[in-house]
Amino acid sequence: MKKLLIFNLFIFSFFISFSQDADFQVRCQSTEGDGSVTLESFGKGKNYQDASEQAKKNALKAVIFKGIRNGSDVCGFDPLIFNSSAERIHEEYFADFFKDGGEYLQYVSTKDEQIKNKVKRNKIKNSENQQRLVIVRVEKLKIKTKLKQDNIN
Repeated sequence: MKKLLIFNLFIFSFFISFSQDADFQVRCQSTEGDGSVTLESFGKGKNYQDASEQAKKNALKAVIFKGIRNGSDVCGFDPLIFNSSAERIHEEYFADFFKDGGEYLQYVSTKDEQIKNKVKRNKIKNSENQQRLVIVRVEKLKIKTKLKQDNIN
């Protein structure tokens, strides 16, 4: 009985830590010759579509504001914006950019996701929301150019 209790506590703590960290964990899979990067990103939403869209936003935000340190050794990089308060300073710009159906969609896609990834996709589902791991391609070079043109630094 005691072993069963310890095992259940271990499993419970694993899922708690997984669900808390997964929102922000973005890992690099590869860099592409066209200036884009392929990332694994988690998203949370009320359904599959919401979770997938949030994963795209999380991936793009990681590229812009945090840089990528996790994943393949060949594709770690610094954030595109080094000013840690840029998101706050340009709050209206980024709110409009990342709104549902917003301009951010021009810089992300799921075109690298294969059928096996869709079937084996990591998911956690409860009564309130779903959490999904999605393969996202971010057009890093294009978003860098856009931010420069818009004087966002």
